[in-house]
Amino acid sequence: MGVDNFSKGTADHENNHLKERSYWLAWSKIPGIGPVLLRRLEQQFGTLGAAWVSPARELQEVEGLGQQLSVRIQENRSTIDPQKFLEEHLIKNPHFWTPADPDYPRLLLETPNPPPVLYYRGKPNSLESQGITPAIAIVGTRDPSPHGKKWTKRIVTALAKRGFLIVSGMAAGIDTEAHRACLEVGQRTIAVLGTGIDIAYPPRNQGLYRDIVKQGLVVSEYPQGTAPDRPHFPQRNRIIAGLCRAVLVMEAPIKSVALITAYIANEYNRDVYALPDSPDNIKGLGCLSLLSKGAHLITGEEDLLAMLGELPSLDLQPQNSLSQNQQELFTTPPPAIAKLPPNLLKVWQAIPPEPITLDAIVQAMQTSAAEVAGALLQLELLGLITQLPGMRYQRN
Repeated sequence: MGVDNFSKGTADHENNHLKERSYWLAWSKIPGIGPVLLRRLEQQFGTLGAAWVSPARELQEVEGLGQQLSVRIQENRSTIDPQKFLEEHLIKNPHFWTPADPDYPRLLLETPNPPPVLYYRGKPNSLESQGITPAIAIVGTRDPSPHGKKWTKRIVTALAKRGFLIVSGMAAGIDTEAHRACLEVGQRTIAVLGTGIDIAYPPRNQGLYRDIVKQGLVVSEYPQGTAPDRPHFPQRNRIIAGLCRAVLVMEAPIKSVALITAYIANEYNRDVYALPDSPDNIKGLGCLSLLSKGAHLITGEEDLLAMLGELPSLDLQPQNSLSQNQQELFTTPPPAIAKLPPNLLKVWQAIPPEPITLDAIVQAMQTSAAEVAGALLQLELLGLITQLPGMRYQRN
């Protein structure tokens, strides 16, 4: 494969990426088409671009998409030019990801209902997007007791100092305590909003919003100008759970919205932890309920760190476990592969015959995750490797 053909392939891919990005945005604006149906459309037609031009009779074959909704799709897509809509949307909302973008958070993408558009402000980090930096959600009541505040600060400070990324919802109470504790020790934090990406809610958290944007990241599935709306906040909780490998409920009453995050996390096969409290404290009865249903017990910083250290580490591949024959296959490329640019060839050589995780490749390459992720994407587009669930890769 010559360099000219490689460059042409890269340019073609970029054009296809931009087109598919515009279709994710366009589909998200059709009433009645939510994240679940979008995933089904993508699975049925291969791409949302192909789904966009499919006739109504084929659309109706998608589970959950009947005649009435297919008529609505026909009416709406006749008025939308996806590429023009993308260009206009970027004027007011320049920073967002769709599942077609390589920087879309991988853990969130593996959930059943990832947002078709995820807006952001602040400083994106490729290690976080690829799921290499372990993210932990901290949630709880908007009206915490001194006990809840104290332990939230203690736990978050310990986690942040050990390199965990803290994710919360920037609500009053436990969320605010969690974000503040992170910032105070100079660590990044991610706030998931239930409003437009430009609106700090509650209003008294405007200073916190600015601090997070400077030091971390704010994300939302709602574009600029979207005002607070009660149904949005339970909806955003699925994003909090989806971004993280575990959810910690620090203090919550029985009817707390924070418990929704815990239930969603359980559905997503994330670990759920809860801080115990006295039965006399009604603000903590939700945590006791979670513990009675099997949530992990938080007994202190060190025990929690030990338990979190036992979370699956994305199956790191031992570097010296291959036989001599496997090592030769591992490092000796066929003639066509040898024509790859040096940076892509090195990444291809770091992929053994069996599937390997992204962080194992990064560890083997001793380079940045962003560089490796970019090279993997190019190799995948050239048909040389395949991405598997769980951020694993294998040669074709």
